[in-house]
Amino acid sequence: MMIEKSQKPILKIMIGLLITVILFHISIIAQIIPYNVVWAGKMKTVKEMRVFETASILINIFLVFILLIKGRYLKPTFSEKILNGILWLFVFVFVINTIGNLLAKTLFEKAVFTPLTLISAILLWIIVRTKYEAINT
Repeated sequence: MMIEKSQKPILKIMIGLLITVILFHISIIAQIIPYNVVWAGKMKTVKEMRVFETASILINIFLVFILLIKGRYLKPTFSEKILNGILWLFVFVFVINTIGNLLAKTLFEKAVFTPLTLISAILLWIIVRTKYEAINT
């Protein structure tokens, strides 16, 4: 089965969102953006921020690679079942994160990250339900 043209942009949009989020977290580590606007404003030190932000960046990079494998942009190193299991886990994480963002103390998290995590959950849900074959275009 060839990948549907309508599905290719969804995968690319999700990867683009993740790259944007990675750049956002790099901006926090570089202290261009204050770290008190994320993580529900609970981080108290730069050291704490660096640990959380580094973990977030690594998790997002991992998800980008999973999506590249799912879309057959990279050679599959996992079975489709494992890929889908990982993606379902991320769908769940984004749904829980959406709820957490709704309850956040900062308006920034509520206004920016609630829609972002909800959109991410929906896009991943669509992606995990799509069968991809080699992309020749």
